[in-house]
Amino acid sequence: MSESSAEAAVAAVASASEAAAGWRRATGLAGAAIGVIAAGAAAGVAIERMTVGRGMRQKARLALDSAGPYGSLRGTPGKAYADDGTELYYEVDDVDPESAPALSPRRRRLFGRKALAPVTVVFSHGYCLSQDSWHFQRAALRGVVRTVHWDQRSHGRSARGVAQTQEGRHVDIEQLGRDLKAVIDAAAPEGPLVLVGHSMGGMTVMALADQYPELIRERVVATALVGTSSGRLGEVNFGLPVAGVNAVRRVLPGVLKALGQRAELVEKGRRATADLFAGIIKRYSFSSRDVDPAIARFAERMIEGTPIDVVAEFYPAFADHDKTEALALFTDMPVLVLAGVGDLVTPSEHSEAIADLLPEAELVLVPDAGHLVMLEHPEVVTDRLADLLTRAGAVPAGATVSGYGSTSSTARRG
Repeated sequence: MSESSAEAAVAAVASASEAAAGWRRATGLAGAAIGVIAAGAAAGVAIERMTVGRGMRQKARLALDSAGPYGSLRGTPGKAYADDGTELYYEVDDVDPESAPALSPRRRRLFGRKALAPVTVVFSHGYCLSQDSWHFQRAALRGVVRTVHWDQRSHGRSARGVAQTQEGRHVDIEQLGRDLKAVIDAAAPEGPLVLVGHSMGGMTVMALADQYPELIRERVVATALVGTSSGRLGEVNFGLPVAGVNAVRRVLPGVLKALGQRAELVEKGRRATADLFAGIIKRYSFSSRDVDPAIARFAERMIEGTPIDVVAEFYPAFADHDKTEALALFTDMPVLVLAGVGDLVTPSEHSEAIADLLPEAELVLVPDAGHLVMLEHPEVVTDRLADLLTRAGAVPAGATVSGYGSTSSTARRG
């Protein structure tokens, strides 16, 4: 987006009296800015731009929506409550206690030889996504290890943030760390934990560590940080020229504020102009050209389910995020740091920076992969996650973890 286009977007959004067609133009420009700059935002598209009518594209989306089982896995539901009263939704996939692995040396050191609760793997998703973004990994681990999948506040099946709707406050990463603690207290109050976070979910894990270091030291036996960052997100250029990034950063706060105040009109324009964003959205979600269209559409649906005012509430948190010091709490456990080489939202250099501070961590860089690496190359992510769980003693070495998905590339370990 050029500087003149960005300024035009602000002027258009600020004019509430414009006709609906004008609103669609305004929200189209603003949506492009959001797709470019919002750290952790991820979405896909079902089909490339096609020179066919809107009706045909809608039919194609409906066909793709029914083509795959993505996001259909469900577990035992539960609710946790954040410190501001926000209701947080989670699901648990349990295993038969008799299939629990033998005690590993680390678990003996932490808990002695007493009977233990099973290891619980807690998955935290990214910005504008939901717990269903872990579909492939969830499918692969079912029956092998106890897992908890939760929706961040205002995402998925969780309720809108109370502090945001009643007090008008933006979300900060510290709040998300406290939300994760509430989910752990409700869904896994005892026993060893493995924390897995993608993008904003990884930042949430870091915020948990920063605020509850004793929990990390006493209960966490392994951590996976996927496509995330410990800070300095304000320096990400999203693959744009410097002038373009600077222009977007100048206008985006005003654009988001205006959009959030007129959410109903914006949502109508957002739906009407969905096709215009296809190329931009896909660019910031995936890197390979042969992404399954049903997967791309699945990711798009998650983004479509995130209201524009929620996008606005979360955006300021990323510029302030800095949890570099909290990484030290993960030094004495197995850690997986994984990223797509083509990630334009949280570039792989940020994962390399995390790994530099955790020299014993396994760094995996996945070629031909973008921000949604766990959907784009699910077998790579599942394979490395299964290895992490084995090293942590969370699953027995002989456990069978299915790949459930396909990949066209081989990961490169750092």
